[in-house]
Amino acid sequence: MNRTAAEAPTRYVEHVMGMPISLALRGRHTTDRAARDAWAEVMTELRDVDRVFSTYRADSVISRLGRGEVTVEDCVPEVAEVLALAAAAEHDSGGAFSAWLPGPDGVRWLDPSGVVKGWATERAAAWLAQLPDTDFCLSAGGDLTCRTLDPDGPPWRIGIEHPTDPGRVLAVLPVATGAVATSGTAHRGAHLVDARTGLAPTGVAQVTVWGDSLTAADIDATAAFALGSGAAVWLATRPGRSSFVVWADGSTTTVDGSATI
Repeated sequence: MNRTAAEAPTRYVEHVMGMPISLALRGRHTTDRAARDAWAEVMTELRDVDRVFSTYRADSVISRLGRGEVTVEDCVPEVAEVLALAAAAEHDSGGAFSAWLPGPDGVRWLDPSGVVKGWATERAAAWLAQLPDTDFCLSAGGDLTCRTLDPDGPPWRIGIEHPTDPGRVLAVLPVATGAVATSGTAHRGAHLVDARTGLAPTGVAQVTVWGDSLTAADIDATAAFALGSGAAVWLATRPGRSSFVVWADGSTTTVDGSATI
């Protein structure tokens, strides 16, 4: 596949799961039937996930599970998979991350959104991986999974935005093949809490994590943000993933976990 850094990718955008989903393609399949079919499969996959996991739909499987109307055994297998990932993250974060969040009345309610976005996007990207001789960058609400087939080809350039000034780019990550996820005040910030207390974290404004898996990066970014001032120390224990923390006072910390992207 002969490409140059100047090759402009073809872009697709739709909206599902309450956020924009965008795709950039470059290489052999960008506008043909194969590309359009792969994009359609991506969107079908994400719409199916929304029907199962949306906490904003009273009829979703996860809402019914949270109300006790069904059991995990009654649900599609993906529910058990997501809850297992959430349970592992809860253990690893000392309870700061959890799929069961404390409500204002003290009763916990089920919301595995901290797992679902990255997990679903990584699953959906499998349809794009079937396109031969084609690079892709799939973004769901700013969390991305990318592929570049040619080791000498240009990487995808992913900007890390300032949490309160989106027009300001704090850093640019060159991503060949890998994933980048961000959690913070500009990314579902009002919904991100320390599950141990039900309160918004303090000391941290934004956490970006990158590595080979969007599922892992998204979970770690959310868990680290929930840990607040303890984010960087915890992220240093996550092998194979690197991160960039923006603190509440505007200072930044880079944690080198030897991620290869």
